[in-house]
Amino acid sequence: MSKIALITGATSGIGEACAHTFAQQGYNLILLARREDRLAKIAHHLEDKYAITINQVIADVRDKENLSATLEVLPEEWKKVDILINNAGLSQGLDPLDKGDTNDWDTMIDTNVKGLLYVTKIVSNWMIPNHSGHIINIGSIAGKEVYPNGNVYCASKHAVDALSKAMRIDFLPHGIKVTEINPGMVETEFSVVRFKGDEDRAKKVYENLEPLIADDIADAIWYAVSRPKHVNINDMLIMPTVQATATIINRG
Repeated sequence: MSKIALITGATSGIGEACAHTFAQQGYNLILLARREDRLAKIAHHLEDKYAITINQVIADVRDKENLSATLEVLPEEWKKVDILINNAGLSQGLDPLDKGDTNDWDTMIDTNVKGLLYVTKIVSNWMIPNHSGHIINIGSIAGKEVYPNGNVYCASKHAVDALSKAMRIDFLPHGIKVTEINPGMVETEFSVVRFKGDEDRAKKVYENLEPLIADDIADAIWYAVSRPKHVNINDMLIMPTVQATATIINRG
């Protein structure tokens, strides 16, 4: 069987771009996402175009019981996962802490931190007997520095940074690589989700500048994955040319 990559949040943005990149490289895919119709459309397109096989998993990474049930019932041959891309993540709101919506906080922490942990625990236990595997955690510039009104989102991505370092230690005896990819501004659904569907507000985030696109990050992930066995890319911070820090941006 061909190599297998499991990608969470696979129906848009970086996750969808990774699905295309890894399909092009001949990987069979486990694509995990919540949007069933969109997932089916992407999977059928990639299977037809690249002659690969895709296992579609409809699940929310926040739902521990359902997630475990849907992944553990996969056939044994599908559990020989070579690459795990922990991509599912989001931001909700952009308010100072005292005005924050606690439901938004729960959504971010449950998705960005706990969801990543739930998926990683399951899949790492598939990798350990094979003494191989590569885990890619999608972090953010928000995991490297804190910006105004970013509070809980930044905290969740700082947690991803810490967990990536911890995983690298814990999985070292098992021959499992761990890479953290930290993008700056990437034009995806991210801002639309952050502003809860307000597309006009989301568009203003990227006005008068050229941000990264999802394919840029997928290319970086493929670079990390395609290194020789003795080489691991621990951490990669990727910014558009017009962005120096989380908040210092040249809009022309």
